[in-house]
Amino acid sequence: MKKSTSEAAREDFATLLRKKIQILMSKFASKMGLRRFDPENFKVEQLDIGIPNLPPVFHNYRIVHISDIHYDQWISSDRLKGIVDIINKNEADLIAITGDFISYLVDDRIEGNMISQLKRLEANDAIVAVLGNHDHWSGVQRVRKILKESNIYDISNDIFTLRKDGAVLTIAGIDSAMMKKDRMDVVLKKTPPEGPAILLAHEPDFAVKSAATKRFSLQLSGHSHGGQFIIPGLGTPFRGPLFKKFPHGKYQIGDMIQYTSRGLGTNGYW
Repeated sequence: MKKSTSEAAREDFATLLRKKIQILMSKFASKMGLRRFDPENFKVEQLDIGIPNLPPVFHNYRIVHISDIHYDQWISSDRLKGIVDIINKNEADLIAITGDFISYLVDDRIEGNMISQLKRLEANDAIVAVLGNHDHWSGVQRVRKILKESNIYDISNDIFTLRKDGAVLTIAGIDSAMMKKDRMDVVLKKTPPEGPAILLAHEPDFAVKSAATKRFSLQLSGHSHGGQFIIPGLGTPFRGPLFKKFPHGKYQIGDMIQYTSRGLGTNGYW
């Protein structure tokens, strides 16, 4: 049965990679009014992205990308458990999370609940993440503690190097540009001058800066919640800070591909 426009507007994404790098996107279909978790509220899609000079050992490499969990607002413990279950079924080589784990101030309950679910995530190689603006507002040190105790590498203004049979794939990360925490200068110094590199950045419009470096083949982002409000025929007329250019989906910016996830949760403010 064909979905209504309103149903389609509420759907949202996750991600994969291949020699193309395959990107599997999982859309959370109901951000408002859903009273219980149902796996059918996710739509899992696969996107193949060509990465220049990708070593053969990384061909068909699978990255699951999720963003904007916004735990304890639209995403409860039960929904987060369901999200983790779906991700694990997709057998990721790498899981990439592009920020906004939390909506409100982190307390002991939130910290414990998030760790208990996020540490269940399974990936063949690693789980990496960058911080979003809400993570800084919610208590950044506690968010970092959640990531550390969940075995998730925080690569905000840092890199994670994947090595297989002598070949290298660099996963770089930028801290929240909206919070003016981004340090591309630091990231470029840490990133090898040659070889394929992918960037995680919470805010999608950072792609203008990252594409200008000509160092990254792909940027993965979130932040926009799919534009937050979608009007049939008009698209996303109300665009918040740092997603005015690339609110959702795939874009070509020079030699770099930008992909913006609609995210798993949402918030009244971006």
